[in-house]
Amino acid sequence: MAATWLRNAVFYEIYPQSFYDTNDDGIGDINGITEKLDYIKGLGCNALWINPCFDSPFKDAGYDVRDYKKVAPRYGTNDDLVRLFETAHKKDMHVLLDLVPGHTSEEHPWFRESQKAERNEYSDRYIWTDFCFRAAGDLPYVGGESERGATYVLNFFKCQPALNYGFLNVTEPWQLPMNHPSAIATREAVKDVMRFWLEKGCDGFRVDMASSLVKHDDEKKSGTSAIWRDVRRMLDCEFPEAAMIAEWGDPPLALRAGYDMDFALNHVGNGYSTLVRDYENHKDEDHSYFKKDAGGNINRFLDQYMAWYEDTKDKGYISLITCNHDTIRPRYNLDESELRLFYAFLFTMPGVPFLYYGDEIGMRYQELPTKEGGYYRTGSRTPMQWNKGKNLGFSSADPESLYLPTDPSDDAPDVASQEKDEGSLLNTVKKLLALRREEQDLQSDAELKIICSEPGYPLVYRRGNLTVALNPLGKTVSLKKELSAKDKLFETGSTSYENGSLTLGPQSFAVFR
Repeated sequence: MAATWLRNAVFYEIYPQSFYDTNDDGIGDINGITEKLDYIKGLGCNALWINPCFDSPFKDAGYDVRDYKKVAPRYGTNDDLVRLFETAHKKDMHVLLDLVPGHTSEEHPWFRESQKAERNEYSDRYIWTDFCFRAAGDLPYVGGESERGATYVLNFFKCQPALNYGFLNVTEPWQLPMNHPSAIATREAVKDVMRFWLEKGCDGFRVDMASSLVKHDDEKKSGTSAIWRDVRRMLDCEFPEAAMIAEWGDPPLALRAGYDMDFALNHVGNGYSTLVRDYENHKDEDHSYFKKDAGGNINRFLDQYMAWYEDTKDKGYISLITCNHDTIRPRYNLDESELRLFYAFLFTMPGVPFLYYGDEIGMRYQELPTKEGGYYRTGSRTPMQWNKGKNLGFSSADPESLYLPTDPSDDAPDVASQEKDEGSLLNTVKKLLALRREEQDLQSDAELKIICSEPGYPLVYRRGNLTVALNPLGKTVSLKKELSAKDKLFETGSTSYENGSLTLGPQSFAVFR
């Protein structure tokens, strides 16, 4: 691991379109993020992850990059972003940008050159077959839209042609090996983009679809991992405090590939999804662990997590998230009391946690039509709710010109109201993050040991010299066990430990020293 500042980092993820609008055009901007840095730091977060803010036609909300070295005009300028870096650093905060290395927009100049019939330096920057009616095997492709007599491979949506890092095993004449000069040139071009922003003050990158680079890779992602290890060597040499977190969802692979962190993603059926989103789709019966009396079982999460943790705890960090721009907000199916327990758990676990903007006040998921390729995800990307004023304080623009509509509910949660309420969800988050900041044994590196995870009993775990206990049920539970639990540092609900007996009231949580 390279970035030492991650040891006590807590990230705040910002969807820039929806955070804060300072120029009254209905869309959030870079200056809006800068203006709200004191709020973010006061919340207890000392690092940011900003979703893509580069020039784009926005067919996929900025994940279709048209120019990696230019801030999208709707967000401001490169100078605005540099000012954000500088201001954040003065406040002892760090900023990660969102890097999209697997594909670009179909409007990127590289792709426009690659589409030409005449050979040029960008002809092999993307993956092309050798004939206008040639399918690309098992890979998605598009034909009939280019001067060039070939079809090209996609990495995600139709608007996102795949950059060419080569194939692990070449089986067709049009496929290039990883060591081909054109595949190496693609890798070096991405390094050049990283250097560009790191030299301007960026502290690292969240990497979109990090495992998607080399095609026909093996189960261990050997080819893609080799590329990221090469990138890591560059960072260690030139930017040793730069951090990378992977959108990979397989920490044993991602951390061995040179990443500092990897997300425990909430894909349906995996361990993390059972905590707060245990349904095939959001209409199904919910058995999430943090849903009161829903029949959840923490071991469905721990079985996978602990295997990852034991395998990787000396290699990097696993990052748990409240939510992200691709995920239905937890307020969709959890009430505030359930959210408190989920956050208490998340912020007392190892690794580097991520808080999605608005989750700290319990912003709701909105059922909305798709916007910029969001589809069902659009409902988690609505404007931040700052106060009870116009557009809930997000923007002074006319409501019809907003990027997305604000929550129309009379009881829509907002920052200003919750700041005044000592018992609010927002203030609970602040207290939890203050405790994490004050107690080294609650930060990223302190050892984790599960004491009890049996259904019907409290969940009890050790973080260094601290004991953490949690009960998501609607009834009192107890555990007779000798614990090192003398002083209570934090409590929500009713909890006690006396004479070797731990008792947790309904929906309660505590941290003991």
